[in-house]
Amino acid sequence: MSIFGIVLFLLIAGMAFWLITFLLGFAVPFWITLGAFEQLKPKRVFEEEDK
Repeated sequence: MSIFGIVLFLLIAGMAFWLITFLLGFAVPFWITLGAFEQLKPKRVFEEEDK
């Protein structure tokens, strides 16, 4: 039964490792890049109303 616990721990730790790797390698830089481009877009002073 202790082997099952060790395997379960390694499985959960491995999934957590790959999730953190994905988040730090792709998702967070992508989110920061989108935010930076949103801040760099010129703002319209007068919004055109849809007619």
